[in-house]
Amino acid sequence: MATQKEQNQVRIQLTTSQPEIALPEKIGPVLVNSTFRRYALSSLVNAILENEKPVPFDFLINGTFLGSSLDDYLTQHGISSETTLHLEYVKAAIPPVHLVSFEHDDWVSSVDVLSDTSAAGTLGRESDNQRPGHERILSASYDGLLRVWNMSSQVTATSPSADHGGHTSSIKATKFISSSQIASSGTDRTVRVWKYRATSDDLSPSINPHVELYGHKASVDALAVHQPSSRILSASADHSVGVWSTKKSDAPAAPESCLPSNITRGVKRRKVGPSISTAQRGSLALLKSHSAPVSSVIFAPTDPTVAYSASWDHALKTWDLPTSTPVDTRSTSHSLLSLAALPTLNLVAAGTTARHITLIDPRASATSIVAMTLRGHTNAVPVEAMMELAASGTYDLRRQRRKAESGRACTPSVGKVLMENRELQVME
Repeated sequence: MATQKEQNQVRIQLTTSQPEIALPEKIGPVLVNSTFRRYALSSLVNAILENEKPVPFDFLINGTFLGSSLDDYLTQHGISSETTLHLEYVKAAIPPVHLVSFEHDDWVSSVDVLSDTSAAGTLGRESDNQRPGHERILSASYDGLLRVWNMSSQVTATSPSADHGGHTSSIKATKFISSSQIASSGTDRTVRVWKYRATSDDLSPSINPHVELYGHKASVDALAVHQPSSRILSASADHSVGVWSTKKSDAPAAPESCLPSNITRGVKRRKVGPSISTAQRGSLALLKSHSAPVSSVIFAPTDPTVAYSASWDHALKTWDLPTSTPVDTRSTSHSLLSLAALPTLNLVAAGTTARHITLIDPRASATSIVAMTLRGHTNAVPVEAMMELAASGTYDLRRQRRKAESGRACTPSVGKVLMENRELQVME
């Protein structure tokens, strides 16, 4: 008969897919107390690795995080204590620490980051706009203004008001196209491209109108940018996806039916001041296939001629941009609010109105639509994941770690950015 000590022990096999924290090959199954939880298991791994400074780890069994003791897990799943449990360990995501808040006069609708590691930052490392240690945060607000902030929570640049070439109503989305260009869109049905200029002394940075893009017939709620191809994608409440050029010379004339009512027929530039005018252009294409407002759109991470769009009609569509045609539709059970590409997994993460994140395989060869469902939020998930399946933003602002493969995440150098009412918060 087994002794009480033997009954309280369980054999585990520790593995990881991260080479830098892998155990020596000679380490085989380990006999541990069945009351061990994450902390004790983490201490065990640190002891085996002989880490001078302990590293917190999380543990997965069959792809699920261990949230209880080993004994509770065995009991819940009807597993014998004589079974060897295979535990995968990953570096734990440390809860963010509040660094600074950025106060706005109205609701904050969108944010983006310009840093050494951001997509836009890597395209302008030689300019004054992006220098090491000079991270910038771009925010869009319902007051119709764009603001660029430094890490001391100071506004370094603000876009013009409506009377001087700015948005005429609330801004819904904004992105850095590069270190010298910004895109924005809003409820005034326009997509706008701005020139952003920062000086080496940060004394006179500016955001100036470059081109206004017309074509949508309802609010433009989300944007995606691809600087190498000079393309912008927009998601609109008019059920369409817009394709635009950031270059005035490549874009067609703006459709007269979409121009502001105070623009006379045949006029191609809008006066915004005594000596300033803004070019007005149309779309390269308006992609129509959704039967409800389009909530989000992204470029395929490995092919900028392919795009994915999400809609309130429950569908994820794949578009061939050169031919402006939908090549695949993946229907889900809920309205989709946001998208984020997970290139290492060949998946797209979609935030839903059902308070969860759905991982969708967009490939035509996929045998199933939904690869995994991540639950835990207490409200809808309208803000795209800011790190690769590591965290997600929601209306309830609950930040939760998300895990699909190995727990790896690339954190922006300025940390995580949260939007709460009229306040922008930076976490590290």
